[in-house]
Amino acid sequence: MKTIVAALTLALGASVLPGSAQAQATLAGIKQKGFLTCGSNPGLAGFGVPDAQGRWTGLDVDFCRALAAAIFNDTTKIRFIPLSAKDRFTALQSGEVDLLSRNTTWSMSRDTTLGLDFPAVNFYDGQGFMVKKKLGVTSAKQLDGASICTQQGTTTELNLADYFRANKLKYEVVAFATADETFKAYDSGRCDAFTTDASGLYSERLRASNPDDNIVLPEIISKEPLAPAVRHGDSQWADIVRWTHYAMLNAEEAGITQANVDQMKGSDNPDVRRILGTEGKFGEGIGLTNDWAYRIVKLVGNYGESFERNVGQGSPLKIQRGVNALWSKGGLQYGPPIR
Repeated sequence: MKTIVAALTLALGASVLPGSAQAQATLAGIKQKGFLTCGSNPGLAGFGVPDAQGRWTGLDVDFCRALAAAIFNDTTKIRFIPLSAKDRFTALQSGEVDLLSRNTTWSMSRDTTLGLDFPAVNFYDGQGFMVKKKLGVTSAKQLDGASICTQQGTTTELNLADYFRANKLKYEVVAFATADETFKAYDSGRCDAFTTDASGLYSERLRASNPDDNIVLPEIISKEPLAPAVRHGDSQWADIVRWTHYAMLNAEEAGITQANVDQMKGSDNPDVRRILGTEGKFGEGIGLTNDWAYRIVKLVGNYGESFERNVGQGSPLKIQRGVNALWSKGGLQYGPPIR
């Protein structure tokens, strides 16, 4: 019996170890091929969208560039892979992309059943509704009996059902496979209301035939913590993704910007020195150079700079920081210390 147990133990160990070694190989694979592959939204203004020349911009795009900066000190060593909501998880699971940075809600089922991890929330969001002003609706609770356009395969459908059931309202779902089809249907009048994350409502409103004819209703009906996703099992890669976000937050809190980052390298402030790698070996701890965070701020900027130019007051969306402000300014964004 002992011999059988020992043999089974060895066999199990042999089957597990290669998988574990493979799971920890994301960073090595990225360095070997010489670029990062990032799964992105193909058309959500402010978060991820390519222009006519194929140049990508957006908050989620900036996050991918921050990773490329940390790894290669070069934000051009990256390939953006446009992914639909339906295909995004399969692409990550299969290894087609190294990272999913595509306005994806972190939920328990996704975290525990898809073989994925969500290292950090880079945008706190919530689902809302948009309607035509001519409908005369000022609250989501006035949508009893309305037809509502939504996208298939998203948490949006489930939240919609929960909200209307909880408020004893009736509605008709008009569902489409892609975000583009869904909004075009709303814009053309095929439904009374359009629902998605509030950030997406502001983004899509810019594409409407007459943007000023549409309003976003005040109700937020869900919690939508949007987070980059990685494959489960590679703790080193998850740490790099997690601390890239935290480095951008800590840099903002410390007043380190693209404009002053070189000057700040000479600071006597211990927190600043640790962030920028002039003190300690924190980069080595996650498989990077010790100036990894300096590279991020130098080439991409801190979190606040990325927010403002992509979705904030410096962008067409003009979304208020709100809950995405730093914790020290009343928001939820909080970067644990680099120490």
